[in-house]
Amino acid sequence: MLFHTQSPLQFAFSKVYGEFESVKLNGKTKFGIIGVPFDGTSTYKTGSRFGPRAVRETSYNFERYNLTLDKNLDVSLFDFGDIEIIQGNFKKTCSIIQETISELIDKNIIPVAIGGEHLISYGVLKALDIENTTVIHFDAHMDLRNEYMGEKYSHATVMRRIFDLNPENIIQIGIRSCSEDEKIFAHENEITYFTAHEVIKNINTITEAIKNIEGPLYVSLDIDVLDPAYAPSVSTPSPCGLTPFQLETIIHCLKGKEVIGFDLVEISSTKIGDITSINGAKALYDFLCTQ
Repeated sequence: MLFHTQSPLQFAFSKVYGEFESVKLNGKTKFGIIGVPFDGTSTYKTGSRFGPRAVRETSYNFERYNLTLDKNLDVSLFDFGDIEIIQGNFKKTCSIIQETISELIDKNIIPVAIGGEHLISYGVLKALDIENTTVIHFDAHMDLRNEYMGEKYSHATVMRRIFDLNPENIIQIGIRSCSEDEKIFAHENEITYFTAHEVIKNINTITEAIKNIEGPLYVSLDIDVLDPAYAPSVSTPSPCGLTPFQLETIIHCLKGKEVIGFDLVEISSTKIGDITSINGAKALYDFLCTQ
């Protein structure tokens, strides 16, 4: 790369793959960003395949110094670009995701996936050993259906498929939409969920729950957890959601936690300056600043 130039095709403050072997890490935790531009099962508003590009471009609006946390973003961060996906064929795409994540893990890199629709989270988690892991799931929807429109693998079934992987626990935050069967399944299987109303009414309950988690964590952030006023460009918007400030407050509770992976999904921004990609990139930036 030439001096005094930047690439909007990589996340701000990150290094590219070619610099990976030459960087002296001095024991720092390494994070690796991959884009997963798959939206093959989206059923309302498609376009989350453009999410990785939109988030990367928007990330250049932020300072390395985080005033709220009073620290610089100083993790060892690499952007490895987008993986090759096959629209309309999740089975093959999932295999590619797994292979890519496994390669990152072999290099002791913590994966950070930018979708793409929410189903890509299953491919990431399938590559990880999550039996002792708590999955923190930010979303407007439970996504616990066993099937949706006859499909077992769908953006609407992703948390059910992740449940099948047998994590230690699943904690859902910001929920405000589900079927009756999904609610019953959550209760019967001791899946903890906090509705958007509960977050708005008493956010301290949620922050304390996260602070009390012990052991490894995986974070899956569907940006539709935010109210459509702050994230209109999503696949399935749902009113009465969280504010960016509430999301930031909860994400900051991840400071000091053993996070083994993170994904940001369902951003369908197709134009520069879209508020959805701005808030999505901010959430990812905040997470990285806590590490």
